[in-house]
Amino acid sequence: MAGLLLFTLLTVTLAAGARYDPTWESLDQRPLPAWYDEAKFGIFLHWGVFSVPSFAGAWFQEYWRQNRADVVEFMKKNYRPDFTYADFAAQFTAEFYNPDEWAEIFNASGARYVVLTTKHHEGFCNWPTKHSFNWNAMDVGPHRDLVGDLAKSIRKKTTIKFGLYHSLFEFVNPIFLQDKKNGFKTQDFVKYKTMPELYELVNLYKPDIVWSDGDLGASYTYWNSTEFLAWLYNDSPVKDTVVTNDRWGKGTACKHGGFYTCTDRYNPGVAQKHKFEDATTIHKTHWGFIRNAKLSDFHTIEELLTELVTVVSCGGNILLNVGPTPDGMISPIYEERLRQMGQWLNVNGDAIYETRPWTFQNDTATPGVWYTSKKSATGISVYAIALSWPKGGKLELAVPQAGTATTVTLLGYPGHFDFQAGATSGMTITVPAIPADRMPCQWAWVFRLDNLKNQ
Repeated sequence: MAGLLLFTLLTVTLAAGARYDPTWESLDQRPLPAWYDEAKFGIFLHWGVFSVPSFAGAWFQEYWRQNRADVVEFMKKNYRPDFTYADFAAQFTAEFYNPDEWAEIFNASGARYVVLTTKHHEGFCNWPTKHSFNWNAMDVGPHRDLVGDLAKSIRKKTTIKFGLYHSLFEFVNPIFLQDKKNGFKTQDFVKYKTMPELYELVNLYKPDIVWSDGDLGASYTYWNSTEFLAWLYNDSPVKDTVVTNDRWGKGTACKHGGFYTCTDRYNPGVAQKHKFEDATTIHKTHWGFIRNAKLSDFHTIEELLTELVTVVSCGGNILLNVGPTPDGMISPIYEERLRQMGQWLNVNGDAIYETRPWTFQNDTATPGVWYTSKKSATGISVYAIALSWPKGGKLELAVPQAGTATTVTLLGYPGHFDFQAGATSGMTITVPAIPADRMPCQWAWVFRLDNLKNQ
């Protein structure tokens, strides 16, 4: 009952005229816009100057500053002695960047939202900002508005929501380093860099998500996070629809914000009381483009679908990361995985989009069966998602309670399946032999259970 109440609250339409004070007590009362909970699946894009060395993501600049041995060796092998990190920007060309093609791939994936890095921890801005002279995509490198171009294509070609990632801090910005040296008692970096950028991004691009990251040990009071969020919810051009995460200063993750990310690759495995998102990667370890990656370094579609199904079953969303190349291509392995996700969702999306956690998240009789639920014409439809095809023509389920009106169907396949109800609970579904050319999908099969006693 508590879970149902929670998700009812999540889908409440925002109260007209509601205003929020710049305190967590007030801001945390804002209902999460319903579209986000219903979306379930988004695409993350880590793209910037760090894509050029394609060595260790945006952290490469920090490793450079630390004179780390592996970075020193990498630079000795590949670059002249006087080469600086800023010199990589000229090689961030985006020459093959076609936002319309990206939009088509994202649409084919079945994703309902996209989150693009506007600025990562290195400080390079992917839009023509007024607050980062000669360290932005218009002044150097691509010489174009990477953020604005993708926003236009997404909104012109699809119904996908458009979100923006923004790093609060910058590794080597001298103003930030001085604030840090002062114990974050001064806020010059926040006043002249972080907050002006955030207000500019919201006013220019009107994002559906503001995905904040990177407090580097400073509290939300240093970052003026609650003041910004109060403006965002009260007076911004996206005040009624925007969604935010929880990374707004030291100690806020998993405690404050619209949805919780807690840690990278957050998949708790059990239902959560607060809406959460699992930001994870198609590459097994890295977020940005890695030029020497091997096939074995990437997750299989079976592994990615397992992540999607388990996260959604527990009430979360999945934000699946892609690392484009510095010249603006989405590598074939990333494109293939995204299109495979779309193929599966075309058949089984009814068990994912707009669903809610069921009373049980997974089955005790058959490992690898996860549940979701959704309102239907007859009450509640329960979806049993089997990550492996049932063996021996039988699917044993321990927790559903079948009644005289219960029906069982396989998404993407016609007709009803026979089943045997257990004496007190559980059911055994008879799965007929299905010709290979009539199988609805290649991975993770969904059995829809209607009119259960414990729906």
